[in-house]
Amino acid sequence: MAVPVAFFAVFFAYPVAAIVGRGLKTDGGWQFGRIGDVLTRADILGVLWFTTWQALASTALTLLIALPGAYVFARFDFPGKQVLRAVVTVPFVLPTVVVGTAFLALLGRGGLLDDLWGVRLDTSVWAILLAHVFFNYAVVVRTVGGLWSQLDPRQEEAARVLGAGRLAAWWRVTLPALGPAVAAAALMVFLFTFTSFGVVQILGGPGFSTLEVEIYRQTAQLLDLPTAAVLTLTQFAAVGAILAVHAWTVRRRETALRLVDPALTVRRPRGAGQWTLLGAVLGTVLLLILVPLGVLVERSLGGPGGYGFEFYRALGSVEAGGGTFLVPPLEAVWNSLRYALVATAVALVVGGLAAAALTRRAGRLARGFDALLMLPLGVSAVTVGFGFLITLDKPPLDLRASWILVPLAQALVGVPFVVRTMLPVLRAVDGRLREAAAVLGASPLRAWREVDLPLVRRASLVAAGFAFAVSLGEFGATVFIARPDRPTLPVAVARLLGRPGELNYGQAMALSTVLMVVCAVSLLALERIRTDRSGEF
Repeated sequence: MAVPVAFFAVFFAYPVAAIVGRGLKTDGGWQFGRIGDVLTRADILGVLWFTTWQALASTALTLLIALPGAYVFARFDFPGKQVLRAVVTVPFVLPTVVVGTAFLALLGRGGLLDDLWGVRLDTSVWAILLAHVFFNYAVVVRTVGGLWSQLDPRQEEAARVLGAGRLAAWWRVTLPALGPAVAAAALMVFLFTFTSFGVVQILGGPGFSTLEVEIYRQTAQLLDLPTAAVLTLTQFAAVGAILAVHAWTVRRRETALRLVDPALTVRRPRGAGQWTLLGAVLGTVLLLILVPLGVLVERSLGGPGGYGFEFYRALGSVEAGGGTFLVPPLEAVWNSLRYALVATAVALVVGGLAAAALTRRAGRLARGFDALLMLPLGVSAVTVGFGFLITLDKPPLDLRASWILVPLAQALVGVPFVVRTMLPVLRAVDGRLREAAAVLGASPLRAWREVDLPLVRRASLVAAGFAFAVSLGEFGATVFIARPDRPTLPVAVARLLGRPGELNYGQAMALSTVLMVVCAVSLLALERIRTDRSGEF
């Protein structure tokens, strides 16, 4: 546990605490009265209200749209199922900047709906809600569908034999069994939408602001650190409560049911109703996921002279950015790949050690350690990034001019995915195998190398793939610490969207398409590697 604890203490707790201290502490001591002053301001109350209700609405809408998909993927067998499973997961690993850009190309000025019918939905709450459903659809499908595929269908059949109708049997037997998984998925969707940044910043316009967007505005634009510190503490408390409830639902899901092999529960659709449900789910995937991604690609290929690769060619020129970059925008691709590879290596080491520690320990200490590892998913990445600038500026950790700063921030987001992917597999390793190796004279290191590593190698590759994808798309912290001569892909996209002109807009679409393709290829490779459904992602 020493290495993960030290990593989080230095690169997470210290920067966040420093930002809060800068905002709430003066020469006269701590000014806790500022908390009440900030949280009673009318504009901040409006931000808190919008953050909460849009997260609730996004969660409800995601469950409504994605639960039929979870059932189809859990119980139906149809051609192309594995490829489609990968397709619906692509939005989850896409950077929020790309998600916002895709919906801007669909719903914004000059977008598909604007060209066809003169309808614009950007700067409206509907664009934000739809983008959140697009991003979180896979969370429900994989979390709920993973459990649904392992529920014994004979339990529901027994209820029907005893006289219950189809709906009553589902309501009284299946839904209670799915309850922990539905609750866990809902909490994760609520967490991701409660802390939404890139989507709201791009699609919301000046009229809508979540806590994360407001923290960025108060920090980067207004330099009001006291307000930013109070909002960071508020978000920290809310995220801590969400993660505590999520951990409880996960424990219930792990212990409440006797599950069966998923291969025993799937079948071809039968009857008009089931074929209609399958068609409806496929139509939803087409409209909700494939159309926005397709429009993003189409806009990247457009141009004044018709379709072509003009915007892609412009990425290789510094002048084409209109002064936005010190280097050609295409450099952002190589920067992002290098940073993501280093961040993946760091996340694998830290997350692998943390997962191994959690399999050896139990009780409150282990649960607290597990919760600590999940905090970077919900705590303001903006705060972490700005905290890096004001804390890692003195020897022996003067890293402000070092390239390693970006991978370290990205690794903070990758570690939770590594832990949640590897932990179930490590817990499944029979401890008697290690004991047998020890009896035969193996040292603890050799026992790990000869026993654990072969069993978790596949899970490690899956964990590395997820860490690479989420590191590639990290934006909230990177926007502060990426150097102008070494921008990352999400930062480059955001800068191009922030400047007027068709060429800048087209280059943003082209860079977003490149980022989407890289993430999609990584995910498709994961689906080929992953033969089981272990892990929560």
